Amino acid sequence: MKEIVLGLLMMGVGMAADWPQWLGEDRDGTWDEEGVVAEFPETGPKIAWRVPVGLGYSGPSVADGKVYLMDYLKTGGEVVNNPGKAVALEGKERVRCFDAETGMQIWEYAVERPYELSYPAGPRSTVTVSGGKAYALGGMGQLMCLDAKSGELLWEKDLVKSYDPGFPIWGFSAHPLVHDGLVVTMAGGEGSSVVAFDAATGEEKWKALSSEEPGYCPPTVIEYGGTEQMIVFTPEEVAALKPGTGEVLWSEPLKVNFNMSIAAPQFSDGKLYASGMGRIGALYELDAEKPGARQLWKGKPKTSLYSSNATPVIFDGTMYGPDIETSQLMAVDLKDGKRLWETTLPVTGEEGSRVRHGTVFVTRHEPSGRFYLFNEKGELIIAEMTPEGYKELDKAQVLKPTNEAFGRDVVWTAPAFAMKSAFVRNDEELVRVDLSE
Repeated sequence: MKEIVLGLLMMGVGMAADWPQWLGEDRDGTWDEEGVVAEFPETGPKIAWRVPVGLGYSGPSVADGKVYLMDYLKTGGEVVNNPGKAVALEGKERVRCFDAETGMQIWEYAVERPYELSYPAGPRSTVTVSGGKAYALGGMGQLMCLDAKSGELLWEKDLVKSYDPGFPIWGFSAHPLVHDGLVVTMAGGEGSSVVAFDAATGEEKWKALSSEEPGYCPPTVIEYGGTEQMIVFTPEEVAALKPGTGEVLWSEPLKVNFNMSIAAPQFSDGKLYASGMGRIGALYELDAEKPGARQLWKGKPKTSLYSSNATPVIFDGTMYGPDIETSQLMAVDLKDGKRLWETTLPVTGEEGSRVRHGTVFVTRHEPSGRFYLFNEKGELIIAEMTPEGYKELDKAQVLKPTNEAFGRDVVWTAPAFAMKSAFVRNDEELVRVDLSE
């Protein structure tokens, strides 16, 4: 009996310690582990290990004692970041698996993959680990299913060849969603904006909606109105689909500039907020009795926040996240879109600095109510955020910014929080930062 109880306890600990996909277990940017630091030691946070990696915007994922990461090993071409022009690179696109305790590589799946993208330095999508498999979406549109233990390729789908979408100039980015035996991503094209495959075999199960390009936003699943709803955000609309069939439950037009639907719509207490490039954003109230939505308000130039690279989080009626137009971290009242406060300090490291597309990734630590931020300067920040203001508790440089955007050095990769640690990467190394008390 003791062995059974111990096993169940260990299973619970393992589940709580994992970050198996983008934004964590529930794709809501919430970290649930107990026993983590409220401030760093005087000598700075302990670095458990650093390992070399290649180029990439993909964040790490952590599951079953392993870290999964996509990168790009460049063999030809030059990384030049031009927002309006694709650049050609030669090299290998890789999915890699590391031991979370030691950083030692366990396996690697690599394939020659010429790139032709704007901001070409590597894959964008975070690996999703589920049911003993690792699902990875490459920058040029190859959706791969690998054995999570061995790295063996089980199946692959080329979204461009299969669905003939308008190619997204900044690369395929929608982190794969695994739900009830399906793996879902954004493909684009007529009738195939969203496509679901059998997670075990890769067989297409359904496709839905139309958009000239797929955009860059991953799907998520919520439960409301008496049913599960898969929330998708194309460059044309916000919609809810029935997860098992792709049936459209409701749809609201929300057209963004340059097809830049990137940040995932966020749901809280019956409200759904979506935003994209061009000061485009709206709050919807979902029907509590049946699937449906109505717009409550639409953002204006000096209200709400318009997220791009990093998805905001909502807590107790307040939304916290970075604004693409001002590069400020903001707190916004969800009921009317009023900006409660704004600061560039945790984004760029300087108050009042004016840059474009300033980026900070926001994670809420559920047990303490604190927030753990990872910004484009490679700094890990512990902060308190309330409707009344922003208070920085501690800050440490854990990575150097190795990429470039609009004339400044940046690191634009989402972190993972698991095993009482932060896992972060740039274009040179993957780092485990020990945050245990």
